Amino acid sequence: MERPVTAPAPVAAPVAGGTLAGGVWHPDAGGMPLLAIHGITANHLAWQLVADALPDTRVIAPDLRGRGRSGDLPGPFTLNDHADDLARLLDALSVERATVAGHSMGAFVAVRLAERHPGRTDRLVLIDGGLPLVRPAGIPHEQVAEAVLGPALARLRRTFASPAEYEEFWRQHPAIGPWWNDAFAAYVAYDLVGEAPRLRSSASEGAVAVNSLELYGDDGYTEALEGLRLPIEFFRAPRGLLDGPPLYAPEVVAEWRRRLPLARFHETNDVNHYTILMTERGVEQILPALEGPASRTPASDPKETPA
Repeated sequence: MERPVTAPAPVAAPVAGGTLAGGVWHPDAGGMPLLAIHGITANHLAWQLVADALPDTRVIAPDLRGRGRSGDLPGPFTLNDHADDLARLLDALSVERATVAGHSMGAFVAVRLAERHPGRTDRLVLIDGGLPLVRPAGIPHEQVAEAVLGPALARLRRTFASPAEYEEFWRQHPAIGPWWNDAFAAYVAYDLVGEAPRLRSSASEGAVAVNSLELYGDDGYTEALEGLRLPIEFFRAPRGLLDGPPLYAPEVVAEWRRRLPLARFHETNDVNHYTILMTERGVEQILPALEGPASRTPASDPKETPA
């Protein structure tokens, strides 16, 4: 049985158009802080188990613009705008430099932060995200998000009569339900906004639509990633958003290993796109990179992909 999760203290920062919200765990911890960036329809509570596993690290996790308690912030919602918001969050918290970790789309935001705000990122940890995706074949441009995200996107068009109905929706998700735990329960409860019987997800479909089209290396993203000169760790989940085929095929990762020779690439075991971050099995595999190079030992390292 997985341990109960710890709630963070709320944080807020002034950004263009309003206030960026989020949470911070262990606010008085010293050392290098961790800036933890969630995925495309997620919120900052995706990082609960990571924060609990790092009791001596200040873990700062925003709700990105258009999600969570930042859900009412206006656009634009591009990766660049998210990166600029996070630089302002670091400013508001008097953090000059941080380890920056991103999950899924959050990894793309992490790359843009490192590119646009040099010196703020000590190193990058990209968790099943951040490498440009391969466009699905035979799917019209406007249908790509639905094809890739599945139920995670479908919920944004629905209302729910009660928190219990919303939880049941998530319990039926093939990549989440079988691994349901307190972290998923808190994450799902936080996402729900509005009044019964018309409760809804806090994530903006418009924001998700914008970002879903930015994950394929366009608009200088590929060049930005290849141009970074700082430590990068990438973790691949062997199963994807529906607990089936992975988000990144092994051959795609092999190509990026050649293109990013200074980065370290890791294969995780028996997790999917969600459980790599929100179960103890997943967290224990990515934790050495989040703790820092000094604490990593060969025995604790997940399997690295061959050269």
